[in-house]
Amino acid sequence: MAYAVIARYFCEPADEATVRAALLKVREQTRAEPGNLAYEVHAEAEVSGSFVLYEQYADRAGFEAHKAADHFDELIVQTIWPLLTDRKVTFAEVL
Repeated sequence: MAYAVIARYFCEPADEATVRAALLKVREQTRAEPGNLAYEVHAEAEVSGSFVLYEQYADRAGFEAHKAADHFDELIVQTIWPLLTDRKVTFAEVL
């Protein structure tokens, strides 16, 4: 069963360009992962420093492999997460 992740990332407007650039790099590398079905990055139109991510994987194992990837650690854990003021994540099974 396909597995989806919907994440909302919030950062200070001063950090928006750094977070945006890192998310675009993550998107490129994640789309090349064998278990990834979709990885979309959105910047909220009316709120500076607010991003919405939609990720879809073939199954939960595909997502776990994504979290174990070097680019996840480098770009998400080390670059993006320290700049966030808030993060909300929802995990779902695709019907």
